[in-house]
Amino acid sequence: MAKNKTKIKDKNTYDQIANFVYETGIHSKTPRSGFWFLGSGEQSVAEHLFHTAMIAYTLAHLEPKADKNKMILMALVHDIGEGRTSDHNYVHQRYGRLAEGQAVKDISESVPFGNEMLELFKEEQERITLEAKLVKDADILEWIVTLRGEEVKGNKKAKEWIDIAIKRLKTNTGKKLGKLLIKTNPDAWWRGGSDAWFINRKERDKKWELKKKK
Repeated sequence: MAKNKTKIKDKNTYDQIANFVYETGIHSKTPRSGFWFLGSGEQSVAEHLFHTAMIAYTLAHLEPKADKNKMILMALVHDIGEGRTSDHNYVHQRYGRLAEGQAVKDISESVPFGNEMLELFKEEQERITLEAKLVKDADILEWIVTLRGEEVKGNKKAKEWIDIAIKRLKTNTGKKLGKLLIKTNPDAWWRGGSDAWFINRKERDKKWELKKKK
């Protein structure tokens, strides 16, 4: 991965970075279009990027040979072009793919640290390195947990989509985590079935404890 060789020489560099800051803000207003076909739920590209980066971080912990920092950066930029092209779901892609690669190239030419972003984007797209494979799995796992959230709310179609998405996972680590995620209730991290705190709000029951299966 290219090292950050940005040199702040003049006001123009700050102008470029200021524009980049505003551009990346547009991702929070760019919707993920797959939900139109799912029939429920919504998510912005920014939400997807953040959650994918967090999942990539956890996968890096499970894969000691992987470059953790590289994976996090790769996850954050893997859909950065969608601020310019919008999100293109699988139905749309059957009729042609948007020029996301060109968008990322144009973005990379607009900032002094663009080469690093472009290299990471290309590496993720090629999916040859361990980091790229894990980040792609993180991308898929993020979609799976999002679908799982819709499934527990009653969307029957979400389960069908999960069954398809789980088959796209490539790494053993990703597959293992994926199998666990589809069995885990999305609310399990904060709500236990016998958590007395949600009933009586007494001080003795305030301690946070993960409810473990027997």
